[in-house]
Amino acid sequence: MRDDLQSWLRVRSEVAWEHSSGDLVGPVRGHRDGVDVAAGMRDEPADATRGDRMRAAWRLARADAAAHCPLGFGLLAEWQKAVLGRPDVSFRTLPAFAKGGRERYGLSAETPGQFEECLTHATAVDADVPLPARAARAYLDVCFFHPFDDGNGRAALLTMAFVLAREEVFLDEVGPVQTRRYADDPVGALSLARLVHVLATTAAHRGQAQAC
Repeated sequence: MRDDLQSWLRVRSEVAWEHSSGDLVGPVRGHRDGVDVAAGMRDEPADATRGDRMRAAWRLARADAAAHCPLGFGLLAEWQKAVLGRPDVSFRTLPAFAKGGRERYGLSAETPGQFEECLTHATAVDADVPLPARAARAYLDVCFFHPFDDGNGRAALLTMAFVLAREEVFLDEVGPVQTRRYADDPVGALSLARLVHVLATTAAHRGQAQAC
């Protein structure tokens, strides 16, 4: 049976992440908070509940980043409680599907542990992978492990933003990141790492221009 999580793990192991983007050092701040803007775009007419929950989760993630917390499923679960407005969330217990059923993400006894290990790579102290690539890889890890029953796209965005925020990098535009991505696409994975670098560099330029 098709398992796109395994396709992603194969792609993940084959991509030369250390050469996938330019390096990036904070602080970087653009002219606005890109995650806040993205949260507002999720609001329904006359109902800001969905966006408010996303903003609350982002505040939690930013606080965790400021405290230099290592990335792990426990952090994601706390953010996801805020995203979904639920008192508790857990790792999914069934195979997951996305893109109208085009992709299927399998589940075994090892899956939660594999996910935890992948997340640790994003904030490893001795990482030889540039920050934009670590943030992009963590985003894709959440997308293709698909750990939650709902809200995985929002969890992926928060994860990417958290990895960047730990090193004082804040994007002012995240819309281009949130396009459809596929587990078996190494070129797309590399492109996302480069895109994060471009977005951060552009945010830095805008932030400097605003300060002048």
